Amino acid sequence: MQVLSSTPGHALCSGRGETRTVRTALVGPVAVGDWLLVFLDSAQEQLDAARAREIEATLDLLAQAMAGDASGDAAFTLPSSMAPAELRALVGEIS
Repeated sequence: MQVLSSTPGHALCSGRGETRTVRTALVGPVAVGDWLLVFLDSAQEQLDAARAREIEATLDLLAQAMAGDASGDAAFTLPSSMAPAELRALVGEIS
């Protein structure tokens, strides 16, 4: 979500078609225009704009899949298209 305004401990944010007040205790002071990863009305992490776009694209892809359309492109490499060595590295196994 993107910060529209802020007060100590809270920010009015907009994203994914809604506007709401979120707690910012975990991330500290925020400024108008900052991007936040929000879960259960609490900012979990400050994001740069590029990371926010990746997350937005991923959420769009998830919504699309939940609606029965799996034709979208992921903003990251899906495990189903990884080589065996890449999968082992993903789960922390040494090749």
